[in-house]
Amino acid sequence: MRPDTPTAHTTEAERLLRTAEQYPEDREPLLLRAAAHLELAGDRERASTLYDQLLTEEPEHPLLVKALQAANLWEYGHEAEARALIAGIRTAAPADPAPWETIAETLESHDELEESHACFTEGITLLLTPGDDDVPYDTRPLLTGRHRVRRLLARPHDEWDRLADKVHTAHSPISLDELHDPNRLWALGSDNPAELRAEIARLRSELGSYRSALSRPFPVAVLHWPAPEFTELLTTYPALAAEYPSYQTHLASIESSLRELAATGTANLGIVTATVPSFEAFAAAEASTPTNPSLLPQYTTTLAARGRAFPWPPPKGADCWCGAGAAYRDCHGQA
Repeated sequence: MRPDTPTAHTTEAERLLRTAEQYPEDREPLLLRAAAHLELAGDRERASTLYDQLLTEEPEHPLLVKALQAANLWEYGHEAEARALIAGIRTAAPADPAPWETIAETLESHDELEESHACFTEGITLLLTPGDDDVPYDTRPLLTGRHRVRRLLARPHDEWDRLADKVHTAHSPISLDELHDPNRLWALGSDNPAELRAEIARLRSELGSYRSALSRPFPVAVLHWPAPEFTELLTTYPALAAEYPSYQTHLASIESSLRELAATGTANLGIVTATVPSFEAFAAAEASTPTNPSLLPQYTTTLAARGRAFPWPPPKGADCWCGAGAAYRDCHGQA
């Protein structure tokens, strides 16, 4: 059951902090989750301390940590510091949608709608190609958020708004225009049964989207063994050769599996990177042996749950997930 009281959130934060000590390789995502629970518990100062601690440790995603710190600081009275962090993130122009989403929503929540719209637009322009309807799962909130803010600003629809609604209506019968209609608040006070029924239908649609997101807190992931780890795995455990006939077959299987999942409508896809020591430790924890192939999907899910997944397909202009050093579109991104 998810925590729903300040005490429960504090307890969950403490559990995550203990887990981070047990699994130092997953320290960053675990501390970020702990900080989020502390915020929900109302202990924003302690959450801020965790963000500062992460930043001193040279985190893997420093701009996301700064964005979360900015959102937290603004909520408990440190607006000037939060604004400075947001300005720095915009200047850095991250290739990850998460910092853009965080700072844009922070500005939106404090009625800085013009600046919020600018952040959403900067992130979308950087990460998406105009005319390309294939929007990565983790970038979709930028489109949705920008559409919402533009409705509040009474801006006319543009191509990004149309793309946002197209992506949304593929999974919901209620359009974004309806969900983001500023006049919906008036409908809640209406005594017209038809208006109230329509609003209930919209709220159910929104609730379904939120439930869908909460039901999958981490990506559906596929396991990738980098070339050195792949060689070490099969040298140490030749019994796994039946699972991995060759390295090229392994790489091709990853891409084909992800494409098949995407074709069936599965969203939030990712890739987790395996290492032999990590897999051996996981097998030991499961009281099993690394030669047991049934451990592989469990190991994959565990890594994804610890925040070790990279989104697939990679962002525009990013290197391929296989580690070849080439752009994804020029490597495994070709159809």
